Amino acid sequence: MKTYIKADKFFYKSGVKQGGVLEIIDGKFGDWSSEIPTEGVVLDYTGKWIAPGLVDTHIHGFGGVDVMDNDASQVIHTMSEGLLSTGVTSFLPTTLTGDHALLKEVSKGIGDHYREATGAKIQGIYFEGPYFTEEYKGAQNPIYMSNPSLDEFHEWQHAAGGLIKKIALAPERDGVDEFVREVTDEGVVVALGHSNATLDEAKLAVDAGASVWVHAYNGMRGLTHREPGMVGSVMSLPHTYAELICDGHHVHPTACEILMDKLGRKNVALITDCMRAGGMPDGDYMLGEFPVIVEDGTARLKDTPTSLAGSILKLFQGVQNIVKWDIASVEEAIHMATYVPAVSCKIDDKCGQIKNGRDADFIVLDQSLNLVATFVDGVKRFEN
Repeated sequence: MKTYIKADKFFYKSGVKQGGVLEIIDGKFGDWSSEIPTEGVVLDYTGKWIAPGLVDTHIHGFGGVDVMDNDASQVIHTMSEGLLSTGVTSFLPTTLTGDHALLKEVSKGIGDHYREATGAKIQGIYFEGPYFTEEYKGAQNPIYMSNPSLDEFHEWQHAAGGLIKKIALAPERDGVDEFVREVTDEGVVVALGHSNATLDEAKLAVDAGASVWVHAYNGMRGLTHREPGMVGSVMSLPHTYAELICDGHHVHPTACEILMDKLGRKNVALITDCMRAGGMPDGDYMLGEFPVIVEDGTARLKDTPTSLAGSILKLFQGVQNIVKWDIASVEEAIHMATYVPAVSCKIDDKCGQIKNGRDADFIVLDQSLNLVATFVDGVKRFEN
């Protein structure tokens, strides 16, 4: 028997469909119709809106676990199930700069077990590092930072069974040009960040194939009138995508708007950079090897309280924020948390939009963009 979702609005990649119903067939999206069916099961969400499941392409942990815990089954189960409460139905578990052997073990663990995810789906692994620079290390451990190595990366990729979809590095590192050309030819997205690079250095990496900026503004050399730096590179180099953390702590709303206006909202991907304290009470936590204190909506390094250490943002809250700040329309905000992150990481064939034949992963929102329910494969898995 067919199931139909009845709602006031449906957010498609091509625009918003008003009213009507969306057909769900065997866990897949069917057609939208303006006509209400006389047969089948109708789930009535009158007064509500239907959007694709959110896609978080930069997230380290949630619910008390972290990808670097190297306990794949526990991490995958906890994050996959917990993220449903944030509206996320697809994500890239994200590593930190760390020891080579540990990163290999983490890669193998996720590669061997990612299909065990029972909630939000793992669409790949994101290596945030370790090829960064100490000047903008953030909450990454500089003792493990080095120049990029193709042999090393291929060892991690082999351990992961080819699941690494994205890797971030600092463009001023030696050997970046060759590394970027090779891994992008292999289908891996290269992101640039945690960097003190000049515009010329960043441009060389982009010309080689790098296409994403790691949490824009944060962990990167700022813009000045004599050297545009990394921030100037984000705003001036075409055909790239910028990650952006819209929690109100990492980036001022006006700075968010400036970036969106300059780069275009179709090129800005909302992310969380969430650490293990996401969905948890305030208190003491660890991010990699560093102690972190979580309070007042932020996660900060305990020994350096001025340094943010990831976030505790839920992705639907980022959508709410940019609409509340009046810097994006509802349609743009949803697009920036669904299709843009998916296409930026080349996983848009799996997630990020409502499309006939795709997995019926979607969320129900009220008109204040509060999360009402999360569906995976057409089945309601979370409800507020």
